[in-house]
Amino acid sequence: MTLSAISVANLTKTFPGSVRVMSFRPARPPRIEVLRGIDLEVPRGEVFGLLGPNGSGKTTLLEILATHLLPTNGHAKVNGHDVVRDAPAVRHAIGYCPGGAVGFDPRLTGKRNLEFFALLGDLPRVQARERVTEVWELVGLDGFRDNTVVHYSDGMRQRLALARALLTDPPVLLLDEPTRGLDPEASALWRRFLRERAVEELGKTILLVTHDLLEAEDICDRAAIMQRGRIVADGPPSELLRAARPGRSPRARAAVGVG
Repeated sequence: MTLSAISVANLTKTFPGSVRVMSFRPARPPRIEVLRGIDLEVPRGEVFGLLGPNGSGKTTLLEILATHLLPTNGHAKVNGHDVVRDAPAVRHAIGYCPGGAVGFDPRLTGKRNLEFFALLGDLPRVQARERVTEVWELVGLDGFRDNTVVHYSDGMRQRLALARALLTDPPVLLLDEPTRGLDPEASALWRRFLRERAVEELGKTILLVTHDLLEAEDICDRAAIMQRGRIVADGPPSELLRAARPGRSPRARAAVGVG
């Protein structure tokens, strides 16, 4: 039996809410359920999409898988490692691209930024420089390594974010809306890179958050729709797309995040 790259069972996440106390009586703060029993299996070498409206819990799920948040209940494993008990092993197994390609120092060159993150990933200095050169060429930024990040376009920043995620050659990539803010041509080039290079050539597994069903159909093997912290539909993106077409019931269209 092939071990799943990502395995999630009955995962929940609850955040404490805020409350304004208007009396002297003690008040229990409300609690916000962001994830409500998520079950998910992603085989190795697959591109799996997560879709749904804002606030449905997609990014929270990625943050738990990246070990940035602790789950309230349930279990999650990445590459066979538990995200709570084996967090260091999980961090070595993933490359995480948060939404918006954040976290870079705009005053430094792209190359210097990547060298910094390579050292944070425990790569020896010489190996870090070699790896930065490799991923730089891989994502197609070879002519811009000495430009400061403040002068990068949105597309270049997204490529830099993917280069950062690939630095330690992880088997699993967690991507949160990697084509957000890109024009259609740049988005198409980005999707082709992920499919042809990251998955087919390098053998990566990708969990992709997107709002675009057409993007999911173009790149994903399977996808799931999240609503209010639950998975309400899953399957091939083509089937989910049919549910979103005009003429289907409002309930079916709402399930995939369209009006």
